[in-house]
Amino acid sequence: MKLASLKQGRDGRLVIVSKDLRRYLDANDIAPTLQAGLDDWDKIAPQLQARYDQLQSDPSSGEPFNETACASPLPRAYQWADGSAYVNHVELVRKARGAEMPESFWTDPLMYQGGSDAFLGPRDDIEMEDEAWGIDFEAEVAVITDDVPMGIAAENAGKHIKLVMLVNDVSLRNLIPGELGKGFGFFQSKPSSAFSPVAVTPDELGDAWDGGKVHLPLETYLNNNKIGSPDAGVDMTFDFPALIAHAAKSRPLGAGAIIGSGTVSNTDRSAGSCCLAEVRMLEKIETGEMTTPFMRFGDKVRIEMNSRDGQSIFGTIEQKVKAYSPRE
Repeated sequence: MKLASLKQGRDGRLVIVSKDLRRYLDANDIAPTLQAGLDDWDKIAPQLQARYDQLQSDPSSGEPFNETACASPLPRAYQWADGSAYVNHVELVRKARGAEMPESFWTDPLMYQGGSDAFLGPRDDIEMEDEAWGIDFEAEVAVITDDVPMGIAAENAGKHIKLVMLVNDVSLRNLIPGELGKGFGFFQSKPSSAFSPVAVTPDELGDAWDGGKVHLPLETYLNNNKIGSPDAGVDMTFDFPALIAHAAKSRPLGAGAIIGSGTVSNTDRSAGSCCLAEVRMLEKIETGEMTTPFMRFGDKVRIEMNSRDGQSIFGTIEQKVKAYSPRE
């Protein structure tokens, strides 16, 4: 089934969306918000599924679905942990600055804990005060879990994946070096992320979902120019169960925890890239000079994933970069 949160209050209003993303039915009488549904998923999910089946079986049912009315599926979450599962991406970034990559990066995932109290909607502007901060997009896949016990093994973690969605993990590249140099990780350099209009249960992906990876291209465009469409199931060193187990090593994860894949990246350069930092690193490796700028005010980024028959699965993340004036 497909679920979305229409903008309403802090946590949105849960709706059930048709497979073709054209219609929706309200779910308020089942669960007012997606978080409420996840808190009691075993009881709530069958009721949501029954209404989804009703929506699918009756083409005349429901209201027109408008992606621009959506918040992120979870407008705020108790946990947002983003991995770096595509080690090829990490290796490229380090190679460009002449740094060796530790061998442990291939066996122990990188992960940071991001801000989760104010996600952007999939069509919300990316408001930033200064272009000089190095505004970048990062196209990723993410999963939402139910309650995950501390210390869970990777082979048991997959059963806790309840929903899948897309992410634009906005990054401020020119603020990252100073923050990492302090030895305490990201904070100012990782502003609010945005998620796809719709989150889907893994069964909606059919054979493109293998229990741990999504085997479909993730398409990213900047100002309608295609930046890349690497396959999210290729070159993913750590699958989602491995990332969940890593996040839960020393703490439980509450229902509604979001785990991100990190920037999707393929070793096949013809697939293109899912962020400008990688584009720039490849330029430096190949020519000795970075020529592609980071995003500027007025730029538009679009992120989407289609099924093998060309149908949008999650809807589209489409955001414009806009100048922000600090408010009191």
